[in-house]
Amino acid sequence: MDYETVIGLEVHAQLLTRSKMFCSCSTDYINAQPNTHVCPICLGMPGTLPVINKKAVEYTMLTALALNCTINESTKFDRKNYSYPDLMKGYQISQYDAPIGKKGYLNIGNNGNKKKINITRIHLEEDVAKLWHKEGYSLVDVNRSGVPLMEIVSEPEISSPEEARDYLVMLHSILRYLEVSTCNMEEGSFRCDANLSIRPKGSKDLLTKVEVKNMNSFKAVYRAMKHESKRQKAVLEDGGKLVQETRGWIDEKGVTVSQRSKEYASDYRYFPEPDLPPLLLDKTWIEEIRAKLPELPETRKNRFTAQYGLSPYDAGILTSSKALASYFENCLELMDKGKAKLISNWLIGDFSRLLNMTNTSIETTNISPAYLVEMLNLIDKGVISGPVSKMVFEEMFYSGKRASTIVAEKELSQISDNTKIRDAVKKVIAHNAKAVTDYKAGKQQALTFITGQVMRSTRGRANPTLVNEILVQELGGKQVA
Repeated sequence: MDYETVIGLEVHAQLLTRSKMFCSCSTDYINAQPNTHVCPICLGMPGTLPVINKKAVEYTMLTALALNCTINESTKFDRKNYSYPDLMKGYQISQYDAPIGKKGYLNIGNNGNKKKINITRIHLEEDVAKLWHKEGYSLVDVNRSGVPLMEIVSEPEISSPEEARDYLVMLHSILRYLEVSTCNMEEGSFRCDANLSIRPKGSKDLLTKVEVKNMNSFKAVYRAMKHESKRQKAVLEDGGKLVQETRGWIDEKGVTVSQRSKEYASDYRYFPEPDLPPLLLDKTWIEEIRAKLPELPETRKNRFTAQYGLSPYDAGILTSSKALASYFENCLELMDKGKAKLISNWLIGDFSRLLNMTNTSIETTNISPAYLVEMLNLIDKGVISGPVSKMVFEEMFYSGKRASTIVAEKELSQISDNTKIRDAVKKVIAHNAKAVTDYKAGKQQALTFITGQVMRSTRGRANPTLVNEILVQELGGKQVA
């Protein structure tokens, strides 16, 4: 039987607040010694009373509005009961039937092939403690317990691992634009659980749902969904039966493994949190938050194509990161707007290559927009050649020096003196007799080789146009057929 895959994603994003969800402890658990950012509230001591973090509520409202959700003007917190070793109180303060945001959507795909993925709910809760597993035992660090955690739940409308990856990449970009979360997947501030089912192709009836956890990268989500879809199909084809369970992704082995049976909502015994009053989000407050919405990735991408004449592909890469898009526009403020494509090429090409290679963010790079524009102006004025500019750029990236300083220190100015270039050409011709013979026999690639040798002998400084002109002259004019 031919099966199709159906995926729903639950994304947890830690919110970028200074204090925890229900107490004043610091949220900086990454750089702290274990169990130092704790108090009776996040330790789950009896008799303590939580207090709602207003900033966390505003960040969740902002995200809900960015994702086209309706805001519940009357919402509340609930107790979600379960006994895991990383949950101090034995229950989690979360939201159940009255989330902050509901009925939103997110578009994925290219302009000509868009798909709307509906979002069921966006709610707010507290994170749990972190377990450190040792040989035969585990340690508990409570620093993370109580960090504000926003959960974004999609409808089961994602049809493939590719769509799941696209959805997460777009959602990740939006949250970074909103500046509500660091979204660092390796540190766990952006986490994804996936609910995957299969069904006979053309049917509307889903088979047993399986939850997959422990995926800490976009690539891991893609690989895990590929594997789990194949695994479920293989179970049925072998005459087996699927069970509702939670499975963990083992990235090194490329497989999912059973962790526990999957709970139903009734197993959590939700009931309204008795220590917190209902939360009322009036229209005035909602509109104040709406006014803070920035220009989001999809809108900015469309503007880049219309305003700067960039291709949808280039505009999509530039606007995938708020910092990269802002860097691009800061460069354009210092240059002719007609240079948009030139700047885009450098940012998408050499700049991105070096950033990725060194694991550097564009916010912390040594090359400011003013420095990049200065280098591009040196190329435009003929002070440095194209090949030299790449060497200068790399030196700028690592040293933080201006292009003009590097050019002066290393004597990299372009050579446009006919006499000097002719001398270099003559020497190369004298030492490459075979290439000269091949050129005169009609082999065009021989001229390319000789040109390369001239550029090499001048350390890339010779004016390429003059090199070509003088070479043709010295080789006796146009090549013969």
